[in-house]
Amino acid sequence: MKYKLTAPARINVLGNPSDANEGDFATISAAVNLYAHAKVEPAKKIFVEQLEKTANGWEVECREEYELDQIPLPYTGTLDLVKGALNRLHRYSLELQEKIASQGIKITTWTEVPRQSGLGGSSLFVILTLGALRVLYDLDPQIHNDYVLAELTQRVEAKELGITAGYADRYVPLFGGIAYLDYRDKLHQKMLHAEPYTTYERLDPWVDEFPLIAVSSGVKHDSGDVHGRMRPRYVEEHDNWVDTGGEAPPMVNFMRSAYETAWRGKIALLQKDWETFGALMNQNHTAVDNMMTYCGFVDGAGEANNLLIKAALANGALGAKLTGAGSGGSVFAIAHPENLVAVKAAWEKTIVAAGLDEAQIYQPIISRQGLVIKEI
Repeated sequence: MKYKLTAPARINVLGNPSDANEGDFATISAAVNLYAHAKVEPAKKIFVEQLEKTANGWEVECREEYELDQIPLPYTGTLDLVKGALNRLHRYSLELQEKIASQGIKITTWTEVPRQSGLGGSSLFVILTLGALRVLYDLDPQIHNDYVLAELTQRVEAKELGITAGYADRYVPLFGGIAYLDYRDKLHQKMLHAEPYTTYERLDPWVDEFPLIAVSSGVKHDSGDVHGRMRPRYVEEHDNWVDTGGEAPPMVNFMRSAYETAWRGKIALLQKDWETFGALMNQNHTAVDNMMTYCGFVDGAGEANNLLIKAALANGALGAKLTGAGSGGSVFAIAHPENLVAVKAAWEKTIVAAGLDEAQIYQPIISRQGLVIKEI
């Protein structure tokens, strides 16, 4: 049997970066119509390969092969997200250990999501690999349910590869839609099943429109570098505060402000109160910008990001903010539909003036489905 898998990228609409730094509050996050893909089929060995789009179409960028008894696969700096997913699921699943010992796998991945664009792109390779292993080896769907795959994705990146990123990156591409994600009691990122799963409350049944426009700045950033600096500082300040009491430290206050935008934003979203929703986006961005400055980022949330946000707000946007971590990545804005054209035109001028040659403007549409698996 051969299968094709597709998973959508995500944007953090409100509340970020509490899913990465705090892990104990909430975000509103959404799956959007930019996708990563995988193809999986039986093989005699373990083959992993990644495709890259060229002028001639999709071509193999890198490929590695291993014997069945070489698990855990070595990390070489290429295809490590795929190999990390296989290694972690193999450690977790006795069923996979038994089945992969006699049946190999070939998995091919490719993505339409711009790299380092703040859209959760690295997690997609892990999610696709875990989904591919589950379907190809017909693993027990209860033991290997979507919540387990999301939690394993977090541990692949954090524990196998040392990547710091948010829980939204790991849940949204699996479950899809727009949702309120509750991360309570996940601050210290304990072992699987020693902490709650993220609560994933779908909101899209009540959201038939969402007037967004987005731009990828083209400034490459590694969200792990951003969160990797902010999360340890948050945890240290939080834990010292819990031990000693007194006034809440700066990082806790920044996260409280971000969290407030999420729960208040849920109310505004369900009422289609776009003015309030936009104001909360601006509050969220201010908290992120101030927090990043506090953590030593000279340009706060990033010079290009701040330029694009300022341009959107000056040309009819009700709110504008980052999709994920700062420094580079993507920005999105919400506006009444009649103002979206003006926001786009302002961004086009800003892109030229700032020399953002790799910037891309796009219209994000909520992807109602998360991970999709089809037999070929």
